[in-house]
Amino acid sequence: MTEHYAPLSELRDGMRIDWDVRITMDDGITLAADIFRPDDDEPHPVLLAASPYGKGLPFQVGYTNNFNAMMREHPEIGAQSTSKYQVWEYPDPERWVPQGYVCVRIDTRGAGGSEGAIDIFSPRETQDLYACIEWAGVQPWSNGKVGMLGISYLATNQWQVAALAPPHLAAICPWEGANDFYREYAKHGGITSEFMPSWMPRQILSVQHGRAEAEINPNNGRRVSGLPNRTPEELEANAIAIGEVLLTNQHLNEYYVDRTAVLEDITVPVLSCSNWGGMGLHSRGNFEGFSRIASDQKWLEVHGLEHWTEFYTDYGVDLQRRFFDHFLKGEENGWDKAPAVQLKVRTPDTFVERAENEWPLDRTKWTRYYLDSDTGQLSTVEPVGDQSVSFEARSEGVMFTTPALTEDLEITGPAALKAFVASSTTDADLFVTMHLFDPSGTEVLWPTAFEPNGPVTQGWLRMSHRALDKQRSMPYRPWHTHASSAPLAPGVTYEADVEIWPLSVVAPAGYRIGLSVRGQDYTHNLPGQQEVVYGRELLGSGAYWHELPGERDQPRYCGRTTLIGADGRRPYVLLPVIPR
Repeated sequence: MTEHYAPLSELRDGMRIDWDVRITMDDGITLAADIFRPDDDEPHPVLLAASPYGKGLPFQVGYTNNFNAMMREHPEIGAQSTSKYQVWEYPDPERWVPQGYVCVRIDTRGAGGSEGAIDIFSPRETQDLYACIEWAGVQPWSNGKVGMLGISYLATNQWQVAALAPPHLAAICPWEGANDFYREYAKHGGITSEFMPSWMPRQILSVQHGRAEAEINPNNGRRVSGLPNRTPEELEANAIAIGEVLLTNQHLNEYYVDRTAVLEDITVPVLSCSNWGGMGLHSRGNFEGFSRIASDQKWLEVHGLEHWTEFYTDYGVDLQRRFFDHFLKGEENGWDKAPAVQLKVRTPDTFVERAENEWPLDRTKWTRYYLDSDTGQLSTVEPVGDQSVSFEARSEGVMFTTPALTEDLEITGPAALKAFVASSTTDADLFVTMHLFDPSGTEVLWPTAFEPNGPVTQGWLRMSHRALDKQRSMPYRPWHTHASSAPLAPGVTYEADVEIWPLSVVAPAGYRIGLSVRGQDYTHNLPGQQEVVYGRELLGSGAYWHELPGERDQPRYCGRTTLIGADGRRPYVLLPVIPR
């Protein structure tokens, strides 16, 4: 018999809190849940979320620096809540329970107080989530309508379980949630992202079920990782070795397919919330989700700043509440007439809210900006004659910029680079970055989802993964199969299409738009010590490094890369220009 904390119910801060409730899965494993609800013995709509981050680890304890910065820069959050029950990426019960909602927090299998082994986003984990939704839907405190709300991991698993259509699931709000495990979490254009091997030891294994040195929840005195003490060998055996898995599985195989949501099967109402600065993880999935789900009740919202900030501000909570009030409470609050697309268009120093009807915007003027390697310019005028420019494959590559703009220019939407590439070896990695430079030549950088100083947006492609799915590709969003590798013949030119993740920027007159093609991660080269995450400095590309040992340190990625321009082979970036 596994030892667990006994369920405990108490009245605190005007809420009935049930700690460590056990939910039994069909294989006998039990998951741990904390439940925050009105103390009135009445049924209410449920907001449910599940993650491996430890349901009992307060935001301000587990992520102190992030929490302090958020509260300092957005004091309105502290004015609405004591924040002591606020947990990383979950909705804050002090903002929801007084409004008549039940908040259910669940530790996913193998994490926190839940038994079993950690296997992130596995079909087993999704089946567990389905079972938890159905369990919550029939509890005495539930009105039978379950919504899902949460950030990142807690958004990704919303896409997955919604595709299975649990009967009690009434609406979802995936906030900055990827849904393509291969293209967003694991590989960028076929290049392995170091995010998960860096993230898992620090954010998941630190609260793994049975880890003796895990934090204590100050609200109840209970260890975040549950009661039993597992040995180091048991802990290792109960968690997937994600770095090894990514190196072993280079192509899009069953492992990745099993962990990727079938968006076309989602029919519940969806509010999909993305972040312009989410390149690397926290943007693409929300655009793809909005575009591809089968639901005829769907909305897209896009904001900026850190990926947790707007989730907790009045702006974010009001948005979420209007959506859930309509679909979980049945309130006629006008949400059904809300614009399908709600954007916070990005400028160098602020955001401008704007309503739209579709994505991409119908009035987009898709514009080719050619890469002129003779002048280093980005220009709408196609160059003439043969051109080429070469750079060391593992280098900062080459930069192209527009002349100083004579009037404001808005670029909002997805983008793609068409390139013609030769390598001195059998492969090459392309790292594409969009930039904005002010009149002095200084690059404009923004606080982004996971990076204090990020560029406009980014895209990536491993040349041996250049094969396209012609049916799924669009001029502004190429779709690579990643089914196999096609090595290059050294010195031979190949056509390549690079997906650039969606962007928004209004470039003022006098500024310049830039595009760089590199053979390594973008860095901003700002002076001084930069913010450190996972033991490494954030230098412009967030925690999405691409130097996992055993992959890009091989000779085929260390040659020279050449960009070719010739008649019929003109490189260009297709940009979504929005007419004034």
